[in-house]
Amino acid sequence: MDERAQNSGPLAGVRITEFTSAWAGPYATCLLGFLGAEVIKVESRRRVDHARMLAFSTGKVFSSPDESPVFDNLNLNKRSVSLNLSKPQAVEIAKRVAGLSDVVVENMRPGVVPRLGLGYEVLREIKPDLIYLSSSSCGQVGPEREYVGYAPTFAAMAGLSYVTGYEDWPPSNFMGAIDLRSANTSAFAILAALIYRQRTGKGQYIDLASQESIAVLIGDQLIDYIMNQRVPTRHGNQDDLMAPHDCYPCQGEDRWISIAVADAEEWRALCNVLDRPDLADDPRYAQAEGRRAHREALDAAISAWTRRHPPQEAMALLQAAGVAAAPSFSSEDLYKDPHLTARKALIQVDHPNIGQDWVVNVPWRLSETPASIRRHSPLLGEDNAYIFQELLGMTEEEVQTLAEEQVIY
Repeated sequence: MDERAQNSGPLAGVRITEFTSAWAGPYATCLLGFLGAEVIKVESRRRVDHARMLAFSTGKVFSSPDESPVFDNLNLNKRSVSLNLSKPQAVEIAKRVAGLSDVVVENMRPGVVPRLGLGYEVLREIKPDLIYLSSSSCGQVGPEREYVGYAPTFAAMAGLSYVTGYEDWPPSNFMGAIDLRSANTSAFAILAALIYRQRTGKGQYIDLASQESIAVLIGDQLIDYIMNQRVPTRHGNQDDLMAPHDCYPCQGEDRWISIAVADAEEWRALCNVLDRPDLADDPRYAQAEGRRAHREALDAAISAWTRRHPPQEAMALLQAAGVAAAPSFSSEDLYKDPHLTARKALIQVDHPNIGQDWVVNVPWRLSETPASIRRHSPLLGEDNAYIFQELLGMTEEEVQTLAEEQVIY
């Protein structure tokens, strides 16, 4: 069945053109593609998206641009056209593609896309109701606008690294998950702009700074400084209100369980599971303040119990009593988890070069307009014929000539 016929997502009929690479830009449009948008990725063999060539998470280098499982996960459902944007004729073709689109997304360094002739001011002359998002490290304006950034720098400049870690350790160095959080913010902003356009008929420009997308995650701590001049620091897994609140060792090598207790009822339930009525009756532990003050002794008592149980068994006992507890899953645990298996959180997609590739499934379950994975990530330039001939009306001979001239490349 044609993949377009399978698309019943809420964004079916919306077309997005992207000039993106790496993680933060591509995953934003991937999320919208799950929801049914047609996403056209403009890329080139002149400068290949490094996610096609290198897996940062594992350090694996790929011999061709069409065999990366990382790229596959970040670019599901998309189409790919290959245009050498260093050539003016390729830029003109890219303008035509953008002119048939509802949304344009780019995540190059500020100033690069406008210099290519594909900035918002140019494209909105072609498509007045265009929604255009620029995703960058620090935004399109401001003294640090041209700073280069990746996930670790987004987190550091957003203040997240400084408050994450242990008291006697340096700030944490975050990795790719930060890119994906920024991508979620981009997708949210585009959805808001699409709703506005539906209501008013007007497009708009979106300046998305990854630094600020991550800074909102520590908004409470920023407000604490503004109101109280307190600078929050690193304190491991401890919480300012809840106690106990930590990861505890379980039976087995490097096996852990996270336990969090919010109130007196949950505290007594935990004591019952531990078979420690003495802890429940101890006045030092009656309130969260006392449990935090004596957390070393309390954590030792909890650890003595958790060490006797595998993490899944400990979770089952604690959850049955109403205590929030969950194993600290490794990637292997996630892959084998019966609950995630039942929900099909990971599925296999048939990729022409990789074969049956495991990918992370759509994170939402919409009852009336299902989000879906309809195809693998595109091979580089896989959809040139569809985009250039079917959408733009170019002849096969024109496409061939442009390929020979490395305009289509």
